[in-house]
Amino acid sequence: MGIELKRFEGKVVVVTGGSRGIGLGIAERFAREGAKVCVCANEKTVLDAAVLLREAGFDAIGVETDVTDKTQVKALYDEVTSKLGEVDISVQNAGVITIAKLQDLTEAEWDKVLAVNTKGVFLCCQEAATRMLAAGKQGRLINTASGQARQGFVYTPHYAASKFGVVGITQSLAKELAPAGITVNAFCPGIITTDMWSYNDEAWGKLLGDYQPGELMAEWIEGIPMKRAGTGADVAGLVAFLASDDASYITGQTVNVDGGMFMS
Repeated sequence: MGIELKRFEGKVVVVTGGSRGIGLGIAERFAREGAKVCVCANEKTVLDAAVLLREAGFDAIGVETDVTDKTQVKALYDEVTSKLGEVDISVQNAGVITIAKLQDLTEAEWDKVLAVNTKGVFLCCQEAATRMLAAGKQGRLINTASGQARQGFVYTPHYAASKFGVVGITQSLAKELAPAGITVNAFCPGIITTDMWSYNDEAWGKLLGDYQPGELMAEWIEGIPMKRAGTGADVAGLVAFLASDDASYITGQTVNVDGGMFMS
C-alpha cells in the first residue's frame, strides 16, 4: 500500500470484528502507521489474523471476544491494557446480518443482529470511554454504521434498525464526551468487497429474482457513481483520518464511504 504516515506511533488501538474484511483492513492501516493494535472477534480466526500482523512486523494481539457480553468486553480491554497499554482509539466494527422476508424473519435473528450491531457498539464505547476518561486521554471512538443507516434495504429491517441505532449512539455519546476531548464518529460503508457482501449478493439475489452469483452485486455497482465496489483500504483511510489529530474538531458525524451511493 505504501503508507508512509506515522500518525499513531505509541497509540493503542482496538478493532472489533477485526479478524477479516473491513476490520482487518482498518487494523492493518493503524499498524502501518505505528500503532499497537488489538484485533478482536467472536471467532478463533482472530488469533490467526493477529499472527499475520505480527509476521508483517507489527505490534499486534488477538483476543476472542463476544461484544454482546459485558464481562467479556471488560476482559478485552483489561487484556489490551495489560499487554499494550491504555486504549487511545477504539473502533467498534463487529457486525452480523441475515436476510429474510418479513414473515420468515425470526425473533432470534432480530435479537442477535441488534445485540451484536447495536448493543455491542454501546458496550465497547462504554468500556473504552470509561478508561479514556480515567486516564485523561482525548481518545477516539469510531463506530461502523452502514449504508442502511441512511436507507433501509428490503428484507433486512433488523439490520437497518441496528445501524440507525449506531448513528444515534454516536451522536449521543459525542455530546456527552466532547468536554473531555473524546470524539465519537461513525462511518457508513456501501458495497465493500468482503465476505459479508458475498453473502449479501447470494442471499438477496435469491429473494429478488434468482440472480446468479455476482450478478446482483454487478447490477448494484453499476448504480454507484464511481462504478466500482469499495475496498477495505478505502474504508481504512477514512477511519484513520477520523482517529487522527487532523479530525480533532470533528465529532458526532456519520460519514459515507460508498463511492457516492448515498449523498447525504
